[in-house]
Amino acid sequence: TTVLICAGTAAEEGRPRARDIGLVVGIFPPGKHNAITDVSGVRVGHSTLIKGDDIRTGVTAIIPAPGNLYTNPVPARIHIGNGYGKLVGISQVHEFGEIESPILLTCTLCVWKAADALREWVYLQPGMGEHTINPIVGEVNDAVVSNMWAQPVAREHVFAALNSASGGPVQEGSVGGGTGSQTYHWKGGIGTSSRVLPAALGGYTVGVLVQSNLLAGATLSMNGAPVGRELNSYAYKDTFEASSASTRSKRDGSIMMVVATDAPLDTRTLDRLAMRAMMGIARTGSVAENGSGDYVIAFSTHPDLRRNRTSETPITTPGLLNASMDPLFTAVVEATEESVYNALLKATTVESARGRLTALPLEPVKEILKKYRVLDWDKNLPPYTTVR
Repeated sequence: TTVLICAGTAAEEGRPRARDIGLVVGIFPPGKHNAITDVSGVRVGHSTLIKGDDIRTGVTAIIPAPGNLYTNPVPARIHIGNGYGKLVGISQVHEFGEIESPILLTCTLCVWKAADALREWVYLQPGMGEHTINPIVGEVNDAVVSNMWAQPVAREHVFAALNSASGGPVQEGSVGGGTGSQTYHWKGGIGTSSRVLPAALGGYTVGVLVQSNLLAGATLSMNGAPVGRELNSYAYKDTFEASSASTRSKRDGSIMMVVATDAPLDTRTLDRLAMRAMMGIARTGSVAENGSGDYVIAFSTHPDLRRNRTSETPITTPGLLNASMDPLFTAVVEATEESVYNALLKATTVESARGRLTALPLEPVKEILKKYRVLDWDKNLPPYTTVR
């Protein structure tokens, strides 16, 4: 039996996002939906594949901008935090500094089938002719609960994610490409967040979406509170306890981070922005271990940067100076950190014949966060306008 769940229909069992429990990250405010879709024109869709007793996977699609991305690509850059992964399309993005297709996130051994389906979907869009296309497909390893060796993702799942992509609220947790992922010993998944800069700092929006499969060999921190330690699930626990279990093989993880902004950034400044997303996951406990595939795909939707694919004459485009980047760096770090928390908090328990990934226990976590006084910082700390 195959159950295909598209965006907005999978049950989340009422689990909260970070801000629902008072976990407020950083200083800049989020956008209307606190999601990557707060960047105008960005759309997200999911398809979730539950099949038999060993398939728990799916596809998440991010469409960067409206219109034909091939004839009018968006400026982009991909940063490699640690490169143990399979990211289809990376070399052409590095060469041209552009993205010409939607972005897909799926399971490790599903990337090539997903890329082929994305190629087909792109050619079906208006205004396409006979030429090559560079699909962008990232992945995480969901083998704890899903048989990725069966390469279960097919054309119908890719098309469902792409065709359901929309703006507005984004479904998070155990959905789409995050259906079978793990994060810091618990169930991970899809998470998203955004930041809006004050008008005095440009008024730009930065949105982040993560497919979080972060390291089971690291230790979860939330707003600085040692949640992993308090829950007795932390890095190298078996070694410290001199347990016989310490001889078991260590499983690494991965994370795909997609960063969108409406700021006028070229390829070079997008690369600088993408690098800072790694600082966001570091705040949650990640150390980018040896076997981790940590990638950041960053793009700008600023309309004046969407150039025609060909031109016989030189063109000019706007761009922020290096000295104007600091607020955007802060925004992407904050949004990335909160996206990981949202992925963890929204994720529901997923199990199969292969294994079980248990959702982060909400009540104990809330008690830990209260203990370390890291909740409701927007209410309990002096407002920024009064800080001297």
